[in-house]
Amino acid sequence: MNKNTKTIIIVVCIILVIAVIAGLVFVNSKKDNSQNEGNNNVVGMELNTTEDLQNLITKTYENATIELPMLNTSVVDINDSNALKYSTGLDSNEGIEAVVVSEPLMSSQAYSLVLVKVKDGANVEDIKQKMFDNIDTRKWICVEADEVYATDSQNVVCLVMANQDWAKPVYDSLKSLLGTTGKELTK
Repeated sequence: MNKNTKTIIIVVCIILVIAVIAGLVFVNSKKDNSQNEGNNNVVGMELNTTEDLQNLITKTYENATIELPMLNTSVVDINDSNALKYSTGLDSNEGIEAVVVSEPLMSSQAYSLVLVKVKDGANVEDIKQKMFDNIDTRKWICVEADEVYATDSQNVVCLVMANQDWAKPVYDSLKSLLGTTGKELTK
């Protein structure tokens, strides 16, 4: 082989190596972006289990632009009528599959985020309206929630009630994660 042929082969090899590296960087960049989007947005995510609902609450708080009090997220026993009424405002578990609630560890702070998984075939709008109409904004006795927001997505009713500094930012964060939501109720 002459000197020009060797130079051409080396240049072609270098170009191929650069092309492969650039391709790998591009693919990894796309992969990282899609993973980040998945961490910040649950659009398309199934909300079927209490674990899914708890994860949605965690992501809602991560996505919110405010500092919240220490909160406890727990699953409500839907067969305990008192716990169900206290957490959701609902008198019956009819049409309810699961309930997850997030509230302060200290009950003197008016804040509650409730996610109610509605059974297939149940009337989501009716359950949402009953929750909105019957939730006790003074359930903490010493304090009262100033604002209440409710909507639904994927057979999940979402209700946020708190003071004005917490309620709207948390609700907005939740809606941004859900993407498509149903009719919104506010007071």
